[in-house]
Amino acid sequence: MSTTLDHAHGHADHAHDDHHPHGWRRWLYATNHKDIGTLYLWFSFAMLLTGGVLALGIRAELFKPGLQLFQPEFFNQLTTMHGLIMVFGAIMPAFVGFANWMIPLQIGASDMAFARMNNFSFWLLPPAAILLVSSFLMPGGATAAGWTLYAPLSTQMGIGMDMGIFAMHIMGASSIMGSINIITTILNMRAPGMTLMKMPMFAWTWLITAYLLIAVMPVLAGAITMTLTDRHFGTSFFNAAGGGDPVMYQHIFWFFGHPEVYIMILPAFGIVSQIIPAFARKPLFGYASMVYATSSIAILSFIVWAHHMFATGMPVTSQLFFMYATMLIAVPTGVKVFNWIATMWQGSMTFESPMLWAIGFIFVFTMGGFTGLICAITPVDIQLQDTYYVVAHFHYVLVAGSLFALFAGFYYWAPKWTGFMYNETRGKIHFWASLITFNVTFFPMHFLGLAGMPRRYADYAAQFTDFNMIASIGAFGFGLSQVYFLFFVVLPAIRGGEKAAANPWEGAEGLEWTVPSPAPFHTFETPPTVK
Repeated sequence: MSTTLDHAHGHADHAHDDHHPHGWRRWLYATNHKDIGTLYLWFSFAMLLTGGVLALGIRAELFKPGLQLFQPEFFNQLTTMHGLIMVFGAIMPAFVGFANWMIPLQIGASDMAFARMNNFSFWLLPPAAILLVSSFLMPGGATAAGWTLYAPLSTQMGIGMDMGIFAMHIMGASSIMGSINIITTILNMRAPGMTLMKMPMFAWTWLITAYLLIAVMPVLAGAITMTLTDRHFGTSFFNAAGGGDPVMYQHIFWFFGHPEVYIMILPAFGIVSQIIPAFARKPLFGYASMVYATSSIAILSFIVWAHHMFATGMPVTSQLFFMYATMLIAVPTGVKVFNWIATMWQGSMTFESPMLWAIGFIFVFTMGGFTGLICAITPVDIQLQDTYYVVAHFHYVLVAGSLFALFAGFYYWAPKWTGFMYNETRGKIHFWASLITFNVTFFPMHFLGLAGMPRRYADYAAQFTDFNMIASIGAFGFGLSQVYFLFFVVLPAIRGGEKAAANPWEGAEGLEWTVPSPAPFHTFETPPTVK
């Protein structure tokens, strides 16, 4: 009997070693949600720097009128690849990294539901990224059709376009698998007592985001597959000469593309909704309304896609519908901003780095929201369509929105991840440098757009010179701020330093690991403490 037990025990030990491989195997075969989260975060940061270098190429060319560095064709390749890399390589994987790290911890699960699928969905990304970036080296270069890959341009590009399409397919498969994992984990693996309406907001926003991803990723796959068959198999989906319609491409693409922009901001809302209560030392104001607002935004995001297409000659009735539907999204978004401000109201606030980033997020994201509302007005948008005003708008939402929230989440949770505190002074330097240089870069673009400067042009008229110079100087400052973040905040925090306390934000309530005690105006039951 004892020999059998010993034998079984030996097998168990052997299995245990398999489950905790060391060195490169730990990362290649990772099935632990924390390791996979870390992989996602490093990958997305590498992509952020890659896409950032392309953006600096764009800004260097636009520093003054005339052609300085690049031919227009290559300039357009930079624009396209910057967009694709930032959206699919930097922002989305970063939020998935946060989801992997935090969701099991927040709901009291031991890990993600499908550990090996989790590994697979990460390891699809590096080959896709290599495929995407190496299209620069192909005959004809990378695609220059814009990140939206509009037909008929995308049906006439070189082989770089095909590589881009395959990269999108692989990244889409990764997103779908990640989403299935997140939904299954949240719905099936919550700790006893952790009902849906007691979950931290970050878990809620990701649950909703995962449903959005599963709904729209196949739509993108359809659009780019139709482009592929138009390119190589003689179909005419988007070719007018064969009875196709290039505007149909835009409809299919934006039916994916508009929910996609909410996929990139909803997890940011979740992060901010957890940081604000922690540093205001008050429970989140209007928890239930936050959940309903997030759901409303997700549902409405499916009926507004053609506000990207006001200039395509659609009927006035359609323009009216899409204009009003778009304005309607401002309501639940306004509810969220109101609730964040109400949470801070009369709170005992302190301004550590996570709080600074969260407040910076609210301030600058709200500006991006207002310019979006302005673009929603059809007659105004027809004037602003494809000008730098639109560039300013979506960078205020995506950089000052998604990226600022990612930085907020990093500063907030990194002490838990690494076991060490980052340097607070350096965190604040990173914040102020980023906030100021971001605004120096993108605020002037509103004026450029209102004055009529078009997007995606390598050259411009002399009257636009001053604002472009200011924007380019700001862009290089913003890029340097992120390099500073890597070398002076992230790497020192990983290598060691001051040990983080069990609760790194001592006295700050509302953290998942110290759930707040019920206050008189606390309308929902207090969730159990999740260790």
